[in-house]
Amino acid sequence: MKKYIHLFLSVFILLNACNPKKAGTVNNAGPLKVEIRKVADTFRLYTDDQPYFIKGAVGWGFLEELTESGANSLRSSSGFLDEAHRKGLTVLVNLPMGAERNGFDYNDEQAVKEQYLKNKEIVEEYKDHPALLMWAIGNELDHIPGDKDYNLKVWDAIDEIAAMIKETDPNHPVMTVVGFGKLEKIRDIRERCPNLDLLGVNAYAALLKVPDWLLRYGWDRPYVVTEWGPSGWWEVPVTRQGVVIEETSTEKAGVYRERYEKVILGDPLCLGSYVFLWTTNRQERTHTWFNMFHDSLKTGTVEVMQYMWTGKWPANGTPKITSLSVNGLSPLESIEVAPSSINTASVEANDTDNDELAYEWELLPEPTQFGAYAGQGEKKPEPVGGFIRNRENGTIRFQVPADTGKNYRLFVYIRDGHGNIAVANMPFYVGRK
Repeated sequence: MKKYIHLFLSVFILLNACNPKKAGTVNNAGPLKVEIRKVADTFRLYTDDQPYFIKGAVGWGFLEELTESGANSLRSSSGFLDEAHRKGLTVLVNLPMGAERNGFDYNDEQAVKEQYLKNKEIVEEYKDHPALLMWAIGNELDHIPGDKDYNLKVWDAIDEIAAMIKETDPNHPVMTVVGFGKLEKIRDIRERCPNLDLLGVNAYAALLKVPDWLLRYGWDRPYVVTEWGPSGWWEVPVTRQGVVIEETSTEKAGVYRERYEKVILGDPLCLGSYVFLWTTNRQERTHTWFNMFHDSLKTGTVEVMQYMWTGKWPANGTPKITSLSVNGLSPLESIEVAPSSINTASVEANDTDNDELAYEWELLPEPTQFGAYAGQGEKKPEPVGGFIRNRENGTIRFQVPADTGKNYRLFVYIRDGHGNIAVANMPFYVGRK
């Protein structure tokens, strides 16, 4: 989710080999007994006495594809437990907590008490569900847009709920989830939350810094990367007009692999992760930024996660984008065009399976209103119609709108006809020339 938040193969194979359960299988007879054990100088997660490395995703839908890709867990609400169980997945259940950014007041003792009781009801209702893996108390409750200070009593409320869970449900560990911001908060959590078993961490490009961050502030318990994925819109280069530049789906696949190998498989304190975002066409800055599917088709990030989780690539791979340009210029060159002008866009792509590729283009005005947190309330802008003048394979001639002083974003979608897609986009500015 995001600002200040919102991460080999031999190690992976070893972890899989020592677990006789198939990825995703759960105990049908009753609740999983989930434990974190100290093993030498590190920690390991066990379910029913068997080693269990979390290979999970955040999202909704596409659960069949999730299990087929080798995942074993989902991060979601208690409402997904039954469906996840039918698919052989465990669930890291998010417990609802009020956030100061949304108006919750941790000085209001009555509100804090009611929140505690609500969560107690949820824990008591679902503690014996066979798909339950762990509990997560809230999400980034320290984050207030604008990097404002937060009420330290939030940690006291979290620890009180953690203590309740440990008494009510001894079978499932409990965490809270934080983002990569106000780094000194780790000290406060250590002091105020002794009942937490582990930590959940959300991070994107900053994921590579997480192990050193936790070490610097004395975190000596295990953690799970509860949300990670492409470089966030707050972490990427911008044009001269201040418009963020999104990675292509091919570039995203590359950074997913790097971050997974270096942190999630590489840090002995990490018990696994939940990749973001296992869904399609959700808008945050763009409708392609965090989604691992587009129009319900798989992008390269799904492909690379299957390889990370299973050691095997899909039988049919996704198209790969090598470049996208407008008038021969790349996004980093802050493209400006004249109102109503005719311009040329070209994309270079290849497909290792030699599938015939189909190209689709879409032109959108750049949004000017954004959600204060995690894209909440953002909607995809209405596309510009009839902008293509002619096309040939991966090249189009297109006319831009007549309005001056506005930013636009040109999208290209490349399908292979086998359920896979590559996506990229190019921001540009319509100015006077």
